[in-house]
This record gives sequence, structure tokens and C-alpha cells, in this order.
Amino acid sequence: MGMLDNRVAIVTGAGRGIGSEVSKLFAANGASVVVNDLGGAVDGSGAESGPADETVAAIRDAGGNAVANYTSVADYDGAEGIVQQALDEYGRLDILVNVAGNLRDRMVFNMTEEEWDAVVAVHMKGTFNTTKYASIYWRANREGHYRLINFTSGSGLHGAPGQPNYAAAKLGIVGFTYSCANALGRYGVTSNAIGPGASTRMTDTVPEDRRRRPMDDSDNIVDMRRSPANVAVPLVFIASEESDWLNGQVIRAMGYDIGLYSQYKLIRELSGTEMWTVERAAEEMDRVFRPAIEAGNVIGG
Repeated sequence: MGMLDNRVAIVTGAGRGIGSEVSKLFAANGASVVVNDLGGAVDGSGAESGPADETVAAIRDAGGNAVANYTSVADYDGAEGIVQQALDEYGRLDILVNVAGNLRDRMVFNMTEEEWDAVVAVHMKGTFNTTKYASIYWRANREGHYRLINFTSGSGLHGAPGQPNYAAAKLGIVGFTYSCANALGRYGVTSNAIGPGASTRMTDTVPEDRRRRPMDDSDNIVDMRRSPANVAVPLVFIASEESDWLNGQVIRAMGYDIGLYSQYKLIRELSGTEMWTVERAAEEMDRVFRPAIEAGNVIGG
């Protein structure tokens, strides 16, 4: 018996890399999978059916159930068709995993409007598009154990300097995930975000000095730790009926490590009994906030 027996999943961006590995491992654990992938380049341009078809073929060759979908998640109306395909093919939808993404790296002072819009459209709008139509189905049925799994990134969580568009979209997805956790829980939906770390064609475009590496210097071990297959493993449990207690969280899946990020929390606060003066606020902020920043408790420390 697989952990995902009789469950139906949509995985976006599933033709290559992490999305493909998630789809294959879901199927190996009993899920029927709609493998969505536009088949575009890293920057989102172009389209081809090959990547999605290859993932589906691998699943079917291993005895699993899967169908391909080639719609761009940035297409608002098209996203409805992705969800409808799951319902038409398998009669239900239990799991939505939003992996699809693209990159248009540029420093903020050089970034064009088109580069900003193209990345936000796929990551942030695309995540909204598919989630909206999945949530309509979940709200109407309320059978429980539904799973929304979104993908964030260290770029957003830690602020990658050459990816202002990608960082903004990925951290925006965290806020979206929190919102869905609060809004959809009453319908039996849990909503969580994954912060992955793996070697993919997207990470291969990042300059060498900006890549995050595992601690082990052995090329063989590094290669195994970087495999996208590692990211897929904890998602099987998160997607299962056994994870009802896990909601509104950000989970890190990197190499052989699985981590839980802390929620945002207030670490210092100044309380007054009347409106602050500018001079007094400046003095107290310097005295109380500055040591926390210099101790490395916040970005910029």
C-alpha cells in the first residue's frame, strides 16, 4: 500500500527537475498525477510537449497513472482547464503542488518591466490561478485531507540580490500560503510551502559564487545531495492523509536535510504611553533595535 493510494494530484512544472521527481514519487506511492508543464525555456519562452510527455512515460513505464497537460499556469482561464482535466480523468482532486517557475535574473537597477512581469506572472499569479480553481472544488466538496503545497525559495526567504523579481514572487507565495492556510482549513485543506534546494537547470543558470552548496566537498556526495529527488521525499508525507496537523508552515527540503522554518515573530518592541517624539524614537530605536540587527537576528546583520 502506498502513502498516496487513491489520491489525485496536479503537479505544475512537472516536466523536468523537482516537479518531475515529485510526480514520479507521488505515482510510485499510489497517486494518479496530472503532469503539467508548458515545456518552455528557463526564462519562460517557448513551449513543447516533450518534457511533460517524458515524465508521464516514466510514470506509466513504472506501472503508475499519469496524464500530461501543457497549459501555462500564467494563463488564468487555462488554469481552470488543468483542474478540470484532473476531475475528468480521475474524478477528484486531492493535492495541488505548485512548482512551475521561470527566471529572468537582473539587478534591480537594470531590470525591465517585462522581466519583472514575466517572473511574477508565472510564480505568483500562476500559483494563484491554479489554487483558485482547486479551492472552488475543495470548498464545494469538503471531504477533507486536501493538500495545497506551494514552492517558495531561499531567494525570497533570504533576499537574493540579483533576483528581485523572483525573490518578491517567492516570498509573496509564502504570504499567499499563510492566507490559504487560514482561509481553506475549514474545508479540509492544509496549505504549506516548500523551500527547496537542488541542482536543476534553473540553478545551473545562477553564477557559481551565488550557489548554495552542501557542506561535503566530495563531488559524488555533492551530486547525490543536489538531486531533485531528495526534495520530493518529504512532499509525499505532506500530501498524504496523515499530515492533517501540518498547516501554514514553510518546510525546507535540501539534500538530506528536512527543516521547519520559524514563523515571523516580533523580536524587539518599544512601548510608550504617549506619542513618541522623533528624537526619543531615534534614541530608543538605536539603543534597542541596533544590537539585535548587529547580532545577526535580521536580514542586514
